[in-house]
Amino acid sequence: MALTIKSSNALFKDSVTLAEFLETTNQLELSLAERRTIIDQALVLIDSVYVHLPLKQAMYAINPVQKLKILRRQMNTLTEREFHCEMLQIFKELRDLHTNYILPAPYNLSTAFLPFLMEEYYDGNDQRHYIVTKLIPGFEHDTFKPGVEITDWNGVPIDQAVAINADREAGSNKAARHVRGLDAMTVRPLAMSLPPAEHWVIVGYSSDNKDYSIQLPWQVNQISSFHAILAPAATGEYAAANGLDLNMELTNNARKVLFSPSAIDVSKEAADLRSADEPLNEKKKDFFKSRSRYPDTFQFRPVDTPHGQIGYLRIRTFSDPEPDAFVNEVIRILKLLPEKGVIIDVRGNGGGIIMNGERLLQLFSSNQIEAERLHFINNEITLAIANSDELGGFAKQWVNSIDLSTITGSIYSQGFTIESPELTNSIGRQYNGSAVLITDARCYSTTDIFAAGFQDNKIGKILGVDDNTGAGGANVFTHDLLRALLPGPDSPFQELPGGTFMRVAIRQTTRVGDKAGLPLEDLGIQPDAIHRLTRDDVLSDNRDLISAAAALLLQSQGDTQ
Repeated sequence: MALTIKSSNALFKDSVTLAEFLETTNQLELSLAERRTIIDQALVLIDSVYVHLPLKQAMYAINPVQKLKILRRQMNTLTEREFHCEMLQIFKELRDLHTNYILPAPYNLSTAFLPFLMEEYYDGNDQRHYIVTKLIPGFEHDTFKPGVEITDWNGVPIDQAVAINADREAGSNKAARHVRGLDAMTVRPLAMSLPPAEHWVIVGYSSDNKDYSIQLPWQVNQISSFHAILAPAATGEYAAANGLDLNMELTNNARKVLFSPSAIDVSKEAADLRSADEPLNEKKKDFFKSRSRYPDTFQFRPVDTPHGQIGYLRIRTFSDPEPDAFVNEVIRILKLLPEKGVIIDVRGNGGGIIMNGERLLQLFSSNQIEAERLHFINNEITLAIANSDELGGFAKQWVNSIDLSTITGSIYSQGFTIESPELTNSIGRQYNGSAVLITDARCYSTTDIFAAGFQDNKIGKILGVDDNTGAGGANVFTHDLLRALLPGPDSPFQELPGGTFMRVAIRQTTRVGDKAGLPLEDLGIQPDAIHRLTRDDVLSDNRDLISAAAALLLQSQGDTQ
């Protein structure tokens, strides 16, 4: 018998079982004409706009265009679930977390979850283990507690179960697929993934040298909508400068709501203090002395080492706030941290506004920062996009090389930075100590770009907890943005029916410096050193990881450019 999650928290009182959620989807049905429109719009995106198509075809021997054409012939034989499943699978085979087919409501409003968080660590023999690290407030059990080791999942050994789940994910490399498979074991936003096939799971676990099992139901709630997550980085002045793993943002937000409700209170208090009309007073000073003005984005603290205190700065997203406020807040934080050196931790950061990442680099270097380059794929549609006067004619400098491709035969346009070098370097160095960057395989998009710039401009060493970053090297546009850039009845981009959405990687990023010209996509950034997370890391606030980063920082003092 599956246990019922009991909690006084209204969020969980309003949760429904997976079976109850599926009942609400029974009325959803696309007509054949609507299915055809969805497929035709996907063909336009992938065949004409998708910048990584030649790379993906070469690396993974896939043919998404042909699969979409076959689906168009077979669509009248498929159920609603089968049609959505085929669309999701075609997009996921691209292994690109920027390029998505997004399901309609109620899927894109909902998250399926289990009442615990599972994380991994490595022992002294480099063997991987999976343990429970957090429970949802209000869920209690005599033996199923933080610290117990998960041994199996529905009868499948846990490492194999995670590997099976990882194969369903769209990560660009093995490490990226693994961590996303692990995340989706207990928290699964449904915007880009159909609900689990099983209505409950039987979790085998070990505690105090005894083996147990527990049966837990999947619950579904409207924890976070993809509309709310996407809006800050996909609208307004910076709509064309978005580099975001949307599913990572949805997962991070759901995990915060589920397992760290106190963080929501801190965010609300910070927002109230920011918006208050009164001038800086003692309450504001005290609050923001140890907290960021944007606590969902930044956390910071001093760290004690045998050689004195250093700083620690966690950046969880590049989506919010907008660039001027983003950079100014980092400058304010750096002034509050020790000057000897700083650890910058971007693990789990799915990206955001590209300028937020690239403008930060100047704060840690005395040299001119060289930003990564962006390239379109060359064809008539991307030429029309680059020629658009919308958004201030954001891509006019790409027009000439795309136009000349009819003569040169080049696949890609010239590469240009997303903003002028003057803006990227408008402030200059603000922190004189050394810097070390911590990455993992969840880092994606703008975070990949930031890490590449950190390495390419020789700012400092990179310590990875995985062998690679998520390897997302692109600027991503929504289908709605493409319609705004090329409006009208003759536009190749027409309204998507049934509440569905799409996103596409439109400009490829390439590296500078010693790795000039190499794409970020699929290759990512390899760290200078590796630290596998320990049990103390996942249960005791990254104790060993920060110690390893501090040691690397102190070893490399004086190397900063």
